[in-house]
Amino acid sequence: MLKTELLELIANGENSGVEFKRDDIRPEQLAKEVVAMANFQAGRVLLGVEDDGTVSSIQRPDLEEWVMNIFQNKIHPMILPFYEEVKLDDGKTVAVVSFPIGISKPYVLRHSGKEEIYIRVGTTSRLATREQQMRLFELGGMLHTEVMPVPRTDMSCLDDARLMNYIRDILRDPDVPQSTEAWQARLLGLGFLTEAAGNICCTIAGLILFGKNPRRYLKQAGLRVMAFQGDDKEYQAALDEIIDGPMVGRWDIDQGDKRLVDGGVIERFMEAMTPFISQESAHVNEELRREMHWFYALEAVREALINALAHRDWTRFVEIEVSAYSNRLEIISPGTLPNSMTVEKMKAGQRSPRNTIVMEVLRDYGYVDYRGMGVRTKIVPLTKALTGKEPEFELTEDYLKTVLYR
Repeated sequence: MLKTELLELIANGENSGVEFKRDDIRPEQLAKEVVAMANFQAGRVLLGVEDDGTVSSIQRPDLEEWVMNIFQNKIHPMILPFYEEVKLDDGKTVAVVSFPIGISKPYVLRHSGKEEIYIRVGTTSRLATREQQMRLFELGGMLHTEVMPVPRTDMSCLDDARLMNYIRDILRDPDVPQSTEAWQARLLGLGFLTEAAGNICCTIAGLILFGKNPRRYLKQAGLRVMAFQGDDKEYQAALDEIIDGPMVGRWDIDQGDKRLVDGGVIERFMEAMTPFISQESAHVNEELRREMHWFYALEAVREALINALAHRDWTRFVEIEVSAYSNRLEIISPGTLPNSMTVEKMKAGQRSPRNTIVMEVLRDYGYVDYRGMGVRTKIVPLTKALTGKEPEFELTEDYLKTVLYR
């Protein structure tokens, strides 16, 4: 690191990814800051700098070895830092300890026989709450919330007709269960049911895919669909509706032909949103019909919605939100991207499904293709082809927002 870069870093002050520390702190103090930042993003600790940005210089003679021992003994899983010392013109030296974004979350501080999880909130490092710990476990792929039990549910909460349709017609399984006990065993095996405290409950995946009324038991299930006449949220919406019910439709399959019998959340969304994302032509065609003009590529809209349904974070207690404005369509999926996935990797076609059971079932129905590269192969090219405009993807700690422009 150049001296000018270091001085600019110090001048900008501490933030969620930069921490100033003297080098006479206790080992667990350094480990705490590293753990908190690694659980959030990449980070840098500047040793030899006071909290107010005054450079006091490093004093410890074996500082690099001391730092490496802390990373090895106090932080788990292991993080490999980059250590460098920068000497300033006044003779003072600052040690810069840099580390990449953590991909094995949650990182913990091991101290006094305990393991503690810290997160970064602005310029401070705090103990993670239980809910925040769940999110970190899920981000690291260690907690699969889709197989968690939903309290107060049982097999009767699932739609029998849809389950039969899935096993017999979609999977074409010749061994269709013939008794309640056989159905229970099959659904346990598929991950739609689970055992909890001696009771058989629906999993989150089972309830949202096949549940009759998922929101009765899981308030963040379903979709909130809104439409506004202008380009921002107005007091009076033209549409403000909650869509609840099983995610998948029920289909009649006859000699390879597939006909929708009863729509699920996906089909009901398209039906509710159609008047706000399309317009009938003023003229009739040769068949005496008015052609429909679509403001957005339908496959791109459908793909963006399915991505939100398949990859949302179930530790977030809000529903997916879809809003149509006069100039754009926004789909907000709760939770950040899983593991080390970024918007750039997603656009390049990299895959990292959060809810694998949900994704596999949607693939069985044909809602998603086997490549699982809908952003790269559908959302981006189809939107550009129709409107000439690139879709936007906004990623925060709390949500992924997909924006399609007219």
